[in-house]
Amino acid sequence: MQNKYPQKPGIDFILKQAFFYWNKTLVFQLMFSIIYFAVFFTSLFFFASKYGIWDQQKELMDAFKISTEAYIQKAAELGATENSRYFSYAFLGTLVFLYPLNIGFFQIFGKIDLKEKIEISDLFIGYNGLNFFKYVGYFLFWVLIYFMIAQTIILPFIWVLITVLVAPLMFFNNRRSFEAISLNFKVLKSHFVEILVCVLVAFLFKYVGFAVFLVGGLFTFPFWNAMIYSLYKAVFSDKS
Repeated sequence: MQNKYPQKPGIDFILKQAFFYWNKTLVFQLMFSIIYFAVFFTSLFFFASKYGIWDQQKELMDAFKISTEAYIQKAAELGATENSRYFSYAFLGTLVFLYPLNIGFFQIFGKIDLKEKIEISDLFIGYNGLNFFKYVGYFLFWVLIYFMIAQTIILPFIWVLITVLVAPLMFFNNRRSFEAISLNFKVLKSHFVEILVCVLVAFLFKYVGFAVFLVGGLFTFPFWNAMIYSLYKAVFSDKS
């Protein structure tokens, strides 16, 4: 795909395209969510047991029964322990390991545009060879920055806007992460409203499935990728 900046695409067009790609791949959306949460919770429970996190939770509940101050003090005390740090590393490692699963949707959506046959292996293309190290390296950098600024209100959201198109730029255009961030920042200035609205819609729809439809959240959770792809096509493709 060419790095051209066409006339600003309509928000309605981008949204319709996103829902089109999402609707065409519902089976893969479900597969993604099942795999993602199976790995995530298996890892979470394993490391929580390994590092005694469940016992810490019991201590926290006992402290909370005494007073809020006792709870805060106990939380700070437990948070500084070696086991808590190891569990935090394991939690972060699990998130980073799962990130390349998102990349498979770009392969799938691209095949839809080319009218090519979609295969289950497409979902795991982010784990192929050096791809895995490229994407986990980027996401590790991304999530560390995100956690560093997480206590602020607006900075995490701005970080999302600045990096929302980095993954497809790395995948389709073979851009390095910092080069992709630079390109993303440039189009953010010229397509701010479109990117802002699409990010908000994607975020709401991604989690509304769990809040309203419960199991339906397994279908809506990966919707974010369809929105990113649609936005990327509209902004960077000469066929938007």
